[in-house]
Amino acid sequence: MDVAEIRKLDAYLKKLFGNARIRVVPRPKKEDSAEVYVGEEFIGVLFVDDEDDERSYNFQMAILGADLD
Repeated sequence: MDVAEIRKLDAYLKKLFGNARIRVVPRPKKEDSAEVYVGEEFIGVLFVDDEDDERSYNFQMAILGADLD
């Protein structure tokens, strides 16, 4: 992902979730994904999917049972 693509994803997620604190940032040494934060808290990873010559994105977020208590 390049800087322009990350900016577009950042703006999309902020608008989608109505949260200006969401940040999409590049991952060190990885070009196929970016990290997602709310403020300073890491919440997940966005992966690029170029299957079938159509670019899409998968957002992966783990929720620990301990976080629900």
